[in-house]
Amino acid sequence: MEKENLLKEITGSYLNSENFNGYLLYDLEQDKQKIIELVQKGKIDINFGDKHLNFYIKAFEPDDIQTQINKINDIGLKNCCAYPSRNHLKEKVYYGKFKNKPFTRKIALGEPTLNFAVFDLSVLEIYRNDPRYSYSTNEISGQIVISDEYYKSLEVKPSDKILLQTFGFCYEKEKLNRAVAVFYCYLSKLSEEHQKIWQGKLLSGDYFLHPDYARTSSGNWAEKESIFTAFIEELHVINEFSKLMGRSTLFKEDYKNNKPKEFGFLIRPTHKEFNSFVHLLDKMISENINKDFFMNEIECDFEEERKDGKLVVTPKGSITLLKEWIDKKITLSDPEPKNKMIENFRKIRKIRQPQAHIVNDDIFDQKYFKEQRKLIVEAYNSIRTLRLMLANHPKTKSYEVPDWLYKGNIWTH
Repeated sequence: MEKENLLKEITGSYLNSENFNGYLLYDLEQDKQKIIELVQKGKIDINFGDKHLNFYIKAFEPDDIQTQINKINDIGLKNCCAYPSRNHLKEKVYYGKFKNKPFTRKIALGEPTLNFAVFDLSVLEIYRNDPRYSYSTNEISGQIVISDEYYKSLEVKPSDKILLQTFGFCYEKEKLNRAVAVFYCYLSKLSEEHQKIWQGKLLSGDYFLHPDYARTSSGNWAEKESIFTAFIEELHVINEFSKLMGRSTLFKEDYKNNKPKEFGFLIRPTHKEFNSFVHLLDKMISENINKDFFMNEIECDFEEERKDGKLVVTPKGSITLLKEWIDKKITLSDPEPKNKMIENFRKIRKIRQPQAHIVNDDIFDQKYFKEQRKLIVEAYNSIRTLRLMLANHPKTKSYEVPDWLYKGNIWTH
């Protein structure tokens, strides 16, 4: 095959395939020298599948020209694909092609499919707050998909029936500001309308993927769990301890199978978002405490005598009940961790209470990211303290706490 025709075949195969696949060189050993010349001129790149198992996709940046040529000579052409180079594609992809699909156009122009684009966190609000979408995240990665009910609905535009198979989180180098990362292969599958939405939230700068998102995206196992996953797991373990102790569960709900979608790091640093998170956190702690757990072993009410001699009965708060039960039932060599736990629970309740009946103008301030992280770390440490206290009960010792939780393999960012 003539060299120009070969280049045309490789380019056409790439641009006309649905997933921008490479051109298999299996039967072109006789054209090896022509292929080397096209590589030397920077017209094509060769993918040998040594960086990513599937050499039919251009997952990562190609090797330098000399490395590619060395591999052709050493390995041959039996298990590799050719791709038109970025420089060559600039000449072949006319301006209007994929004009309304900016991320599809990036791949058409040679962007590796597993390179990622970076977006402002607020882009996730569009989907988290829209009941048509199933939005889920573990604070390391997530997924967005149109819910079945709305996928089948004729009232929902086809362009809104989207699937973002995975997104992750990333951090700006030095400043460590958090952002959303999405691989181009997934962005390119979005509809025109939604590609434009994401394009409007693009960020520039130098960002790196969350370490565990980078690992799992490369086919490896995650090393840790997020602090939000750990918090819910602690609630679950505490409730399992409660059952082993022959009691009602300490918490009414452990959220293990229905994690609130708002229970995660803020996606917009505003006073309103921060207050909503504090409200949710308090509901998951103090409002979630089950008084039946205490089995009438402590008084649940205060009795006070008024000036007229009448007794006024006031129910004790759930945090007070927990403190009094621990003080009565558990002997601690060092009460400081317990005191700090109660202090943190009351702090969350105190932060929430002034906002319950006040209407404030909203405020945008980056400080809310830091304040929330500090608060969830304190809340997690307190829930863990409670679990550790119950772990000393004779009937809970047989329970196997997940190894990652026991060792504290937890991401706090």
